[in-house]
Amino acid sequence: MDDDLSSDDRATARTLYIDIETAPSLAHVWGLWRQNIGLSQLLASGRVICLAWKWRGEEGVHFASEHGQGRDAMLASAHRILGEADVVVHYNGKRFDIPTLNRDFILAGKLPPAPFRQLDLLETVKRRFRFTSNKLAHISQELGLEGKVKHEGHTLWVRCLAGDPEAWEQMAEYNRRDVTLLEQLHDVLMPWLVRAPNPRLTDGVSDVDTCPNCGSTDLAREGHAYTATGAYQRHRCRACGAWSRRGRRSHGIDIRPIANN
Repeated sequence: MDDDLSSDDRATARTLYIDIETAPSLAHVWGLWRQNIGLSQLLASGRVICLAWKWRGEEGVHFASEHGQGRDAMLASAHRILGEADVVVHYNGKRFDIPTLNRDFILAGKLPPAPFRQLDLLETVKRRFRFTSNKLAHISQELGLEGKVKHEGHTLWVRCLAGDPEAWEQMAEYNRRDVTLLEQLHDVLMPWLVRAPNPRLTDGVSDVDTCPNCGSTDLAREGHAYTATGAYQRHRCRACGAWSRRGRRSHGIDIRPIANN
């Protein structure tokens, strides 16, 4: 293994951290408890009102909003960065952020952005651990990270939709912090990641033993992983601590079923 070649030196894939904020849907209601809202009561559907993003390995967190740049320019920025990304990292983004952006794209008459791989950190948190809550605010606090920006709650969104400049400054700070938290959480969860895009493929080093989570070549051989038909060299990454195994068998047996005639 080449210990002088770091994963950052080899990396060609672009990793994007992204988080969106949306306006609430508006409706006519006759109460506050157990309401079943019909479509005839819907006044306006929710929409993306701002987003923050950061590229891994680059300084600074970017922010765009319908208040600051205008709706068309904000959506154009979102569409562009997704199209430039190889891997998009988010928190519950598979169910919320990306489908919500896609809805706003098609409503704006846009075609799909270029394909990208997704890494939803919520999937790792749910699969690997049993925290009291899976909310990002709780997870970041438990892991000793920077923490989310505290705000006044729903009225912040109301003030933003009314065009309050001070409220938009608070929203930008809140949105940006969530993106910095994403990168921090990504680093902490690196050895535990579930369904992470494999750097062996995205960085063009498929012929080199590399960590499938962080891309490092600094691997320690520690025992074997066994299946029903073979043994595979097992590695622990010295950079992030993740376990992996080689794709080719170290040794094994060839067992084939007998077909019934």
